[in-house]
Amino acid sequence: MQEKEIIVISLGGAMVVPDVPNSEFILNFKNIILNYVEQGKKFVIIVGGGKTCRRYQSALGEVIDAKTEDLDWMGIYATQLNAQLVRLSFGNNAADQIVVNPSDIKNFENDIIIGAGWRPGCSTDTDAVLVAKELGAKKIINLSNIDYVYASDPKLNPNAEKFENLDWGKYRSFISSVWKPGANTPFDPIASEMAEKEGMEVAFISGHDFKSLKDYLDGKSFVGTTIK
Repeated sequence: MQEKEIIVISLGGAMVVPDVPNSEFILNFKNIILNYVEQGKKFVIIVGGGKTCRRYQSALGEVIDAKTEDLDWMGIYATQLNAQLVRLSFGNNAADQIVVNPSDIKNFENDIIIGAGWRPGCSTDTDAVLVAKELGAKKIINLSNIDYVYASDPKLNPNAEKFENLDWGKYRSFISSVWKPGANTPFDPIASEMAEKEGMEVAFISGHDFKSLKDYLDGKSFVGTTIK
């Protein structure tokens, strides 16, 4: 029997909870994933913290002089809340618990597995890379609220250069090499260094663009950025 293709997705928390939980996005995303499961694919979806994470981190920082590790843990718990929302939305189609420690991924046999943050020092992007490494997968989809990777923030610089293809070295020259809790970068520096070392490819696709997500899953050209 042919083994199922495993797709690892780093799902940005900004898609799940842009301000309040986005049930419309979750429903559409769920239907797409279920359709491809019927076609024989298997998905591991690692969910980020998004605005929920940053709001809780900000609140904690207003109450105490929070250490970096404290802020990271606050963010991790936010990712787990978001991940449970996504997992429960899939009903019986997903594993009955979220995966937190990437090394536990091989204990799951379900076609849809939802994961969240694990430990301080990185974002869920790193957890997605660690899961991919455990499974021997070389491609990751990064689904977030950006359409391309840019050389600088397009909200601040309307003329920011956008890229369809990048290598890891050039991408890493655009971002800080140091992880900061709540940092808002397309792919965190720890995950980027690890993905480069493991020879992984990451496709950056806007979570608002379901057509491009389906095009990528169908092996077609898509709107977005590929880093490898």
